[in-house]
Amino acid sequence: MRRLIRIAVSLLVVLAVAAAGAYAWATRYPEIAAIARPNAAAFDKETVRRGEQLAGYGNCHVCHTRPGGRPFAGGLPLPTPFGVIHTTNITPDVETGIGAWSEQAFIRAMREGVDRHGRHLYPAFPYDYYTKVTDADLKAIYAFLMTRPPVSQAVPENTLGFPFNIRPLLAGWKLLFHAPGEFKEDPGKDKEWNRGAYLVEGLGHCGACHTPRNRFGAAPKSGAEAYAGAVVEGWYAPPLNAHAAGAVPWTQKTLVNYLIDGWDEHHGIAAGPMTPVVDDLAEQNEDDVFAIAAYVVSLKGGARPSAEQESATTAAVAAATKLEWGHAEAPPVPSDPLQQRGAKVFESQCTTCHKAGGKPVPLALTATVNAVDAGGLIAVTLHGIKPPRGSLDRSMPARAIQISDEEMAALAAFVRARYTKKPAWTGVQEQSKNIRAAGK
Repeated sequence: MRRLIRIAVSLLVVLAVAAAGAYAWATRYPEIAAIARPNAAAFDKETVRRGEQLAGYGNCHVCHTRPGGRPFAGGLPLPTPFGVIHTTNITPDVETGIGAWSEQAFIRAMREGVDRHGRHLYPAFPYDYYTKVTDADLKAIYAFLMTRPPVSQAVPENTLGFPFNIRPLLAGWKLLFHAPGEFKEDPGKDKEWNRGAYLVEGLGHCGACHTPRNRFGAAPKSGAEAYAGAVVEGWYAPPLNAHAAGAVPWTQKTLVNYLIDGWDEHHGIAAGPMTPVVDDLAEQNEDDVFAIAAYVVSLKGGARPSAEQESATTAAVAAATKLEWGHAEAPPVPSDPLQQRGAKVFESQCTTCHKAGGKPVPLALTATVNAVDAGGLIAVTLHGIKPPRGSLDRSMPARAIQISDEEMAALAAFVRARYTKKPAWTGVQEQSKNIRAAGK
């Protein structure tokens, strides 16, 4: 009996020591001393300008500005499977922003996901991508942010359930899923490819939206899941790998059209969370956008020979055009009752634009209709499309008032069957109800 007690006590001591060690390791980051807010005039103007451009690649203003709020003052609620996280104030206000942060503290946050006080940051802030950014670029972004107008604005507390509200546990998440370190160029690739990879894998954090996350909220950086498409804010971010949705293969040129103007004649228009991305890219160095496109095309398997690409595009456009409403060779309305009802909704609400000879891209070519999830189709139908700045004449009116959730399910069934050979979507009516309530 005494022997069992000694063993039990020994195990408890070992567990206590292990727990203490784990806690010490998880809280090992020291607080970095506060500084007086830097004088904005002391920063080199060219460095600030470059930092503004780099912050545009990271779309910093999108997440760190709440609707109707001051730029970079934070407070935007980000819903996650674990609760709601509110974005931080990154203006140079000393009390509520990062005005007391040194350059060292800022770089540590971007690289290691730890704030000035030594607390772990939640990976809704994509430091697992930003860690790849060079010191020089991080210093430029710091200079840009420190020259913004300071905004005194405290942000709401996060509302995360137990145990996700225990920040030290993020040390375990990082141990499993975070690999700190700058981007390393691939010597086997050219300069353009490496520049594109640096922007996509780093500041652009494209995988944060276009990669499905695992049960721990981590996005795989390699393997079959990387860039395989994911649902983000109710929208389906399509795959950027070889399984990309859409009938016409992407080329570097067509992707540049899309990334700068938000529209391409064989793929359609950017909408939802992608709109501010292309608005930012429209302001960037065109060579960088070509580099991003070159890298993304390589993720899709590389560019096809020109003749093969032209042939595939011609065939896809011809086939898609024949499916358009009102075309002489268009298929008849199906006999399925749900699709018949959807066809009536389509005829009354959509055929003013979506018809043979109409202005929009043929529906069969779009990633929205070919996606594995109906979220994009529902969102643009109910809430319309507010186009990117480069394609202001390609808006789409909202139909939330005219179309019920039940009618939306019928419309989706018709569109999916008419314009693709892909499996039918499921749960559309409930999904429509949720997207309608979300208002975006």
